[in-house]
Amino acid sequence: MHVIALSSQKGGSGKTTLSGHLAVQAELAGAGPVALIDTDPQGSLAGWWNERRSEAPGFVTTTLAQLPGDLERLRASDCRLVVIDTPPAINMAIQRVINVADLVLIPTRPSPHDLRAIAGTVDMVERAQGAMVFVINAANLQAKITSDAVIALSQHGTVAPVFIQQRIDFASSMIDGRTVMELAPEGRSAKEIRQLWEYVAAQLEKRDRKRVFQQPAPSAFGFGRRASL
Repeated sequence: MHVIALSSQKGGSGKTTLSGHLAVQAELAGAGPVALIDTDPQGSLAGWWNERRSEAPGFVTTTLAQLPGDLERLRASDCRLVVIDTPPAINMAIQRVINVADLVLIPTRPSPHDLRAIAGTVDMVERAQGAMVFVINAANLQAKITSDAVIALSQHGTVAPVFIQQRIDFASSMIDGRTVMELAPEGRSAKEIRQLWEYVAAQLEKRDRKRVFQQPAPSAFGFGRRASL
């Protein structure tokens, strides 16, 4: 099971919208069962999920204290992916989620305010020795500030090669519990989400391969380590 956290100390970066869209796309791509968790007291993701007609992805109600145990229960129930939305500005809550995540996605609008706000989130990921990817959200591909943002972010970490452009259909889809893939599956927004999920899935697979190679090799004589009493 993989755990993805969408984190940013800046409100309005698009964490909730991307959480719902990536979870739905993961289900559509056959990467489920997928579970959503909303740790934001505002409950925007929970409200969106309650409007959905489809029961996939699933939704898990938990608390920060119960989160590690609930993740283990999800793992035991054969859940394959958990997507966690986090609140803005509440550092303790964000850090506790980041600590249990395999990959942290940091949505960032190409604006000076958003770029200045990433430092705290980056520090928390580094403190947890985790992996992170910046996602340019609400982008205008023709604007110089977008390319400037990519250059600035790349100095701190990996920037996803898929940019989510500013379109009304993203906001509209969150009103009735759907996503752009369900509203307009052939549209450009749906294509961007599919491409972003493919990139994220590839990053998770890369981390899995890295874990396998980092495991200690078994003894050539078949001797195992004595269990501690």
